[in-house]
Amino acid sequence: MEWTDDRVEVLRGMWMNGYTARQIAEKLGGVTRNAVIGKAHRMGLSQRPQPVKRYEPMASVGGYERTCQWPIGHPGSPEFRFCGDKAVHGKPYCENHCHVAYRRGGSNGSSD
Repeated sequence: MEWTDDRVEVLRGMWMNGYTARQIAEKLGGVTRNAVIGKAHRMGLSQRPQPVKRYEPMASVGGYERTCQWPIGHPGSPEFRFCGDKAVHGKPYCENHCHVAYRRGGSNGSSD
């Protein structure tokens, strides 16, 4: 796995927004939690500006609350964040962002 500029900016944005190393590794894909921690420390990101965001337990399901991972703003900017609305089961996005991310048909010539 190579640390491209884009991947580094996603790491930086998620780290600064309080996401755990595990959540960042899941978002990036192809990288371990420990690799994320190591890269963050080499980048000088060891200090967290706010508490680490944890999944909130869902009382009715007994599992973990999943939130929309749709990026909003430019990674690395202070305004960068993720949507945070409730994600659709089995998807990384909320219902609104699923409609954008998983469009069927369109101008690509698909017959779906």
